[in-house]
Amino acid sequence: MKKIKLQVPATVANLVCGFDILGMAIHEPFDEMELRLLETPEIIIKHTDGFGLPEEPSQNVAGVVLLKIQEHLQLKNGFEVIINKKIKPGSGLGSSAASAAGTAVGANELLGNILSKEELVYFAMFGEELASGVKHADNIAPCIYGGITLVKSSDPVDIIPLNSPDLWVTAVHPQVEVKTSDARQILKKTLLLKDAIEQWGNIAGLVAGIQKNDFGLIGRSLNDVIVEPVRSILIPKFNEVKEKSLELGALGGGISGSGPSIFMLSEKEETAQNIAKMMKSAYDEINIESFVYVSKINPSGIKVIED
Repeated sequence: MKKIKLQVPATVANLVCGFDILGMAIHEPFDEMELRLLETPEIIIKHTDGFGLPEEPSQNVAGVVLLKIQEHLQLKNGFEVIINKKIKPGSGLGSSAASAAGTAVGANELLGNILSKEELVYFAMFGEELASGVKHADNIAPCIYGGITLVKSSDPVDIIPLNSPDLWVTAVHPQVEVKTSDARQILKKTLLLKDAIEQWGNIAGLVAGIQKNDFGLIGRSLNDVIVEPVRSILIPKFNEVKEKSLELGALGGGISGSGPSIFMLSEKEETAQNIAKMMKSAYDEINIESFVYVSKINPSGIKVIED
């Protein structure tokens, strides 16, 4: 195989209470990527999306991943990567993770699938480190595995695929930028024990609800007493959008990743669509452009569309 094309989906990290350990793949938006195996060892990165991202391999999320794979496998081959990003950088929908995970999966396909999924996560995390300063896999893992994933550990990599409940996801991306690195810097350095205990209960309840298809338990567990209260101040109309979503019948939801995107889970498509209309209207009222996406949970993650 000399060339491959991929659709690489957006992801929702944290799932409210699972900071850095829970993530979920959705169907839209998605990046389009094309990778080609070269006979020479050079790494070539090209962007066709207009976001002005660097194309020097050592400064590009995809390039860093390829350099690490190339070094680890002692490859004499190189790669050309063409990226059309539709997941806007700084959206909170796993834009950097899509580039990193898509590159790892695509390179592995070209090399005959010699790396395990755990190894793909390991190499893709170098891209996340470049983007945010921290190796984290909560976006990477669902992108590669599909569905909902639990990051038991990122060092060593230990990923647990969870059940994918039959739920609808509504996500809104207001066109304001929140950088992951900035959103991490404002987090508290110490926690009260009572807050930690409440958070642990919510995480355990959410995982149990996901595994049991217990939508009521999922809804009761989608609560964050540690990160959301701090990060929500960076997102216009966050509290209003969340409250109105619950009034319209959402099970729950919150900040997607580091924001500014917001996601909500619903049992019915009609509810998800009504929430989408409300979200769009809320940002139209304050003259902030927004993009709204409605889809089921994406059970397969990265999709090979041509080889």
